[in-house]
Amino acid sequence: MDELLGLLRIHVKRGVNLAIRDVSTSDPYVVVKMDKQRLKTRVIKKDINPEWNEDLTLSVTDPSVPVILTVYDHDTFSMDDKMGDAELDISPYLEAVKMQVEDLPNGTIITRIHPCRTNCLAEESCVVFENGKVLQDVVLRLRHVESGELELQLEWINLPGAKGL
Repeated sequence: MDELLGLLRIHVKRGVNLAIRDVSTSDPYVVVKMDKQRLKTRVIKKDINPEWNEDLTLSVTDPSVPVILTVYDHDTFSMDDKMGDAELDISPYLEAVKMQVEDLPNGTIITRIHPCRTNCLAEESCVVFENGKVLQDVVLRLRHVESGELELQLEWINLPGAKGL
């Protein structure tokens, strides 16, 4: 608990225009990794525009460690096929969380993160204050694949007894 800063809840919303890895479709799932932690969503059968709407929660000990998201196509009789990956730098989001904003109107934009060569953002991403929480909606363009994007939402969870940001 000494090194734990808090929890990062990643709401994996959906995939858009994912690559086809079976005959005419794919059976995608997402693996989220940070340091030694590895979490995954359920498999959605025969859908290149899947809606997971799943929360995956990571323990954060080092804010400089990126989150790696990899999409796979589930195969029953062979190795699962990779359908692209993306890297997410959470430090700009955590900097906004550190501001400890309170009592802002819902929807207030705290900061904006622009797509660039060093990130996998498909579009501008805003960190907003919503219902007492600091949230970031993210659209990531998958790398090492012909097409595909992932839509996520980040939420920070402070833990009693944790070091905190």
